[in-house]
Amino acid sequence: MLERIHLTVIQQVEKQGSLTAAARVLHVTQSALSHSMKKLEQQLGIPIWRREGRSLQLTQAGQYLLTVANRVLPQLDLAEERLRLFAQGEQGSLRIGMECHPCYQWLLKIVSPYLTTWPQVDVDVKQKFQFGGLGALFGYEIDLLVTPDPLFKPGLRFEPVFDYEQVLVVAKHHKLANADYVKPQYITHETLISYPVDIGRLDIYNQFLLPAGITPKRHKTIETTDIMLQMVASGRGVAALPRWLVEEYASKLDVVPVRLGPKGIPKHIYLGAREADISIDYLRAFIELARSTSPDHAMLGD
Repeated sequence: MLERIHLTVIQQVEKQGSLTAAARVLHVTQSALSHSMKKLEQQLGIPIWRREGRSLQLTQAGQYLLTVANRVLPQLDLAEERLRLFAQGEQGSLRIGMECHPCYQWLLKIVSPYLTTWPQVDVDVKQKFQFGGLGALFGYEIDLLVTPDPLFKPGLRFEPVFDYEQVLVVAKHHKLANADYVKPQYITHETLISYPVDIGRLDIYNQFLLPAGITPKRHKTIETTDIMLQMVASGRGVAALPRWLVEEYASKLDVVPVRLGPKGIPKHIYLGAREADISIDYLRAFIELARSTSPDHAMLGD
């Protein structure tokens, strides 16, 4: 009946666009691949593909099997990889996904001591996912997710790591530099610089500007923190970042943090993992190390 190779074939035909291309990737003949899939269709009593001209289109049953393949095959690949590492005397690998762009510098300060403590564990960091951070966890693309916006779903566990305040960062010579706090309307004539993420996930929009019906004069996106803060320091715009990060850069660049609103915007960073993996010793150890290394503490070691 249904075997792993069938799921692999369905996935590869969808990726490569044809049976011929899939057969080439899988290192089998097209006839052997076609025979195997026809036999499966006979056993299941339902077609997986329908032919439209020269192309193959998945039927409803085929689409369902493709969904199963995309969910199951990464789990099998991960299981085989971990078992291979166990057999070689290694403990595994830890793949960390980032949904907190400014947390990258903080993360680097954790990775170094972690690698020293766990020499048989490899660490990889990913910032782009096929289906977002939550989907990457469910899809076994990553093992840990660093995020300020957890979604508590069955099968996942999110653990708080540290608290911080989201602030507006402006140049030292900016007119708002000495303000006690910023009101939404003050941003009306500013160029707001942010990371290239959806506006709906930017706290300065969903917790500060949009509730007041305010938008900035211009919104510009920049991928790297260093360039973003250099732009701010040169008076090219303002940005919203964690206070700890702004204070760290304030010793290098002419930038200052200003509170957003009279009460500020409090935030938390969480590490998310699959519940089935939360007890893995090297994953648990990373969470504990992260919890004991808040950004303020990490800055003291600079």
